Amino acid sequence: MKEAQQSLSEVHGSVHIPKRYGAIRRFIAFAGPAYLVSVGYMDPGNWATDIEGGARFGYQLLWVILMSNLMAVLLQTLAARLGIVVGKDLAQACRDEYPKPVSIALWILCEIAITACDLAEVLGTAIGLNLLFHIPLVIGVLITGFDTLLLLLLQNFGIRKIEFFIVMLVSVMGLCFGIELVLSKPSLHEIVGGFVPHLTPESLYIAIGILGATVMPHNLYLHSALVQTRSIEQSPEGKAQACRFNLLDTSVALNAAFFINAAILIVSASAFWKNGIVVTEIQQAHQLLSPLLGATIASTLFALALLAAGQSSTLTGTYAGQIVMEGFLRLKLHPVVRRLLTRFLAITPAVIVLAIKGEDSAYDLLIFSQVVLSMQLPFAVIPLVKFTSDPALMGSFANKFVVKFFSFIISLVIVVLNIALVSNVLIKWYVSGGGGSWVFWGIIIPLVVAILFLLAYVSLPKRWRIRMMAKPEEKEELEPVSPHYDVIGVALDLGKNDVSVLSHARQLAQSHNARVVLMHVVEGVGGQIYGQEANDEEARKDFTHLENHANQLREAGLEVISALGYGKVPKEIVRICNEHKVKLLIMGAHGHRGISDIIFGTTVNKVRHALKIPVLVVQQPE
Repeated sequence: MKEAQQSLSEVHGSVHIPKRYGAIRRFIAFAGPAYLVSVGYMDPGNWATDIEGGARFGYQLLWVILMSNLMAVLLQTLAARLGIVVGKDLAQACRDEYPKPVSIALWILCEIAITACDLAEVLGTAIGLNLLFHIPLVIGVLITGFDTLLLLLLQNFGIRKIEFFIVMLVSVMGLCFGIELVLSKPSLHEIVGGFVPHLTPESLYIAIGILGATVMPHNLYLHSALVQTRSIEQSPEGKAQACRFNLLDTSVALNAAFFINAAILIVSASAFWKNGIVVTEIQQAHQLLSPLLGATIASTLFALALLAAGQSSTLTGTYAGQIVMEGFLRLKLHPVVRRLLTRFLAITPAVIVLAIKGEDSAYDLLIFSQVVLSMQLPFAVIPLVKFTSDPALMGSFANKFVVKFFSFIISLVIVVLNIALVSNVLIKWYVSGGGGSWVFWGIIIPLVVAILFLLAYVSLPKRWRIRMMAKPEEKEELEPVSPHYDVIGVALDLGKNDVSVLSHARQLAQSHNARVVLMHVVEGVGGQIYGQEANDEEARKDFTHLENHANQLREAGLEVISALGYGKVPKEIVRICNEHKVKLLIMGAHGHRGISDIIFGTTVNKVRHALKIPVLVVQQPE
């Protein structure tokens, strides 16, 4: 398994930052990552919570959207700073900080959040297709499985083209709801009153849903990776400049998201709450907008914006899934495979629920998906705040006191709200009769306790965690073991790099009193077609060259065997090593870059992964 050293390695550092131009030109070069992140703040899940919040409670929850947006700006800024300064995304930082079982648990929780987010995108796109083209929801959900082709097409054009496409979709949403806002003629006095904090037990569930829909956990992982697509100067000045421009980018992009979320809630309050209408599904909101607002275009704009929201969010969900899998597990999948996996996990529950309970259940699924996102949020926020506040990791870029204070308050609010929500749900379940079931006491309660323990563990200072996990035997010194290699394989390409390879092989063979197996693979047409039957000029010349090296080693007192392979280099090297029971393999590397690495530099990795013995790679000297 190949370790992923860079976040989104296919686009890492691919955007050039101009140095000779003004601040505006540089800002345009930096702008983009926050817009990809921002679509997660106005996906169909936000629509469900905003519409229900406005229809049931009027303008009362506008302050929740504002608070969530302010939280999002701070947290996304911290995520961007982590990626810029440390050069790691949040998943990689968690993997390096926590023990493997904890990292795996955090990965599982993050995958659940991404699946919940993708569930909202699936349902939003399906509902948009239903509203515009009258396609049944189940069919629409299945159609969303093919948007992987759109992702594959866009990825071929690079990260900047994807960013432009996202900005275009965000603009469509902003334009549609700008018009809806004008048509709804809201009360400015009541809008201002909605920014005064006010929360009731009835509105807590929706408020936490808005919080989960706005501050999305996977966006923190995503932003810390996307900022690394910019090729910045790796100096304190270069990193400081990147942090400033990304703060501006984040503020602009998330304020656009705030406008759209607030507009959805205001339109819902003006159209439904004012008329005493309780909205239980997005389709109902779509049907009622035109007669209530007195404009036929209102419903069409609503459906078009919803479709844009679902399609824009689906791109960022793929990137987030790729980042957390590579970061936590060091497992790299092809983006299309990763996309199909995430979409399958989202489509399956959606199809099952819609098929069993009917299309009316889509709205409840959307609300539930946002609450799941909110419950996973502490497990992303707390490590992020801890990492960015650590001077040992961040240096002079570590959070100052004011940032630490507000970050602590945000983390505390998120944790308290989630504990309140879970407690409320458990109490309702117990009172309704579920408290007597084995599922409640045998699965739900132990699972909640385990999650709370995990949350407490990731919240502890590092020195406390080390003391908790330390074992007495770990302090004992290990006795050094000197490995012995009785058969050493040496792979030669019969080029100028062979001198360095043979020099290392000679020293090791003499110190281990080992037998040497010199090997070379004939790659020409004859070797490819006829294999060991090849006896062309290339094969004869290569064998003679190989024997000359073997004789030089024999003169030095070593036992040497010459072995030719034919055809594919990695496969033949592995075959020869297994055939001669090689205990250590020495190979040369050329230090290729870019296209040359793709063409010439894959042999070492393929051989290293196929063999279960040590492989010494000798770099060609400059």
